[in-house]
This record gives sequence, C-alpha cells and structure tokens, in this order.
Amino acid sequence: MGLVVGTFSMQTKQVNYRKDKADDDLEMTIVCHRPEGLDQMEAQTNFNKRELQVLYRGFKNECPSGVVNEDTFKQIYAQFFPHGDASTYAHYLFNAFDTAHSGSIKFEDFVTALSILLRGSITEKLQWTFNLYDINRDGYINKEEMTDIVRAIYDMMGKYTYPVLKNDAPKQHVEAFFQVTTLESFKSDKKLNNTNIDN
Repeated sequence: MGLVVGTFSMQTKQVNYRKDKADDDLEMTIVCHRPEGLDQMEAQTNFNKRELQVLYRGFKNECPSGVVNEDTFKQIYAQFFPHGDASTYAHYLFNAFDTAHSGSIKFEDFVTALSILLRGSITEKLQWTFNLYDINRDGYINKEEMTDIVRAIYDMMGKYTYPVLKNDAPKQHVEAFFQVTTLESFKSDKKLNNTNIDN
C-alpha cells in the first residue's frame, strides 16, 4: 500500500511539475513580449523596462486589441468605484489620456500619463491635472469646468462618503479654490512651505 501511495505521489508531482513548467513557459512568453519601442518608452517615462513589461501585460490583459475605447475605459474604471457613478469622471479622464484626440488610448498614451501621475515632477503633475480640468481645451479653467469635474468626483465617490456631503459641496469647494488667483499666490501659501512646486 505504501508503495502505491508513494508511486501515486511521484506521478502527481511529475504532472504538477509539467503543468507548472507549462505555466512558467506561458508566463515567460507573455513577459518577454515587448511592445514596439520599449527602449524609447523607457527613455520618455519614469519606468524601467521590467515595469513597462508588467504594465504592458496588464494593459493587454484588459485590452487585447492593444487600444481601449471610451466605453471600455469607463467599464474598467467603474470597477474601482462600485458605490458611485464613475462614468462622467472616466469620460474626462479618458479625454486627458487621449492626447491625440483619436477616440482611443494606446499603451503609449496610458504609460506616459501614468508616469507623470506616479513619478513626475510637481510641475508635470500640475500641467497634466490642468489639462484634465480644462475640459474645452481653451487654455483656461473656468468655474463651470471646475464645478463639472468636482461634481463628477463626488458622483464617483457615491452616497456612502463620510461625512455625508451636501448637494452644494462641489460648488462650495470650487468657490474656495477660486480664491487662489495666481500660481504665485499658490506658491506662497504657508501650507505649502514644505513643498517645492518647481520640481
């Protein structure tokens, strides 16, 4: 009986080993697949080759065609905010990622924006965020645009925020923001003394 169990265990281990090896080979194939221009993307972003490969694998997993349209982007983004309506904010975010205004986001668009948002300088982050808020792309952010974005953020957060937000909260926050009139006054704000805005 012990011999049979031992033989069975060895056969099971061999089968599992073959399966694991096949999984490893498949994963290596996926990991080793590099998007065109990997060296160029590494030079243009704040990600190394390995990070770019991991990001590309995730992007291709969600978007096998290599591009994502706005509807798919909204579906993916909504998964992160199940208690709210993320569709309007996802629309604005999609437009900020789609710098070519082509109606789709390629991996290069995605990784460039992600690089700025995660590892960019303060100035780069401010510029990217400005482009997000400048809905009509006229080079200015007016109160209506700011209110639209802030309202979309509140809608995305849903009704389960704490403390509970009043209906006029987006407007109140926009009014408070517009009291800061220039970048110079923003830089001189005492709350930001420990932050170097020029990075």
